[in-house]
Amino acid sequence: MTEGIAKNLFPSSGIISERRLTKSVERACQAFDEKNLRFTKLRREVFEEIAATHNSVGAYDVLARLAEKGTRLAPISVYRAIDALLEVGVIHRLESKNAYFACRRLDHTPGSRPIVLSCEKCNAVAEVESEGIFETIDRVSKGASFEPRVRFVEVLGTCRNCASKKD
Repeated sequence: MTEGIAKNLFPSSGIISERRLTKSVERACQAFDEKNLRFTKLRREVFEEIAATHNSVGAYDVLARLAEKGTRLAPISVYRAIDALLEVGVIHRLESKNAYFACRRLDHTPGSRPIVLSCEKCNAVAEVESEGIFETIDRVSKGASFEPRVRFVEVLGTCRNCASKKD
């Protein structure tokens, strides 16, 4: 991976630019249309809260952010919206943190799956190409007569920004 790509994976600011957020919302709207599902106002608001940052966000964080903006909801409403966003594929769930992040990849080639890099210090998240890891998982699973239910690789560590900071 080149230095320029690596810098873009973990930008120094955790906030997404307004232009990037607008593109993410447009992609989400298109993804809902393609699945013949409604991108409701609530789903959009929840998506925007998750997509507004490079970090992973918990459901209760989304609930609190929406409340700060004047939208008071029951937790189940946020979880239902998150379930719809997950189903469509515009957000992903970090198993280790029970948190969510917006899909960052602009191109989804059929059959390709990313590896998720997650910073333990600042919660920044990046997706990178798997370069054959999932094929290896499939091959090893088949050889063990094992049927994997979830094929997701999450790597926890420290991003370049946190690594360069003094503790």
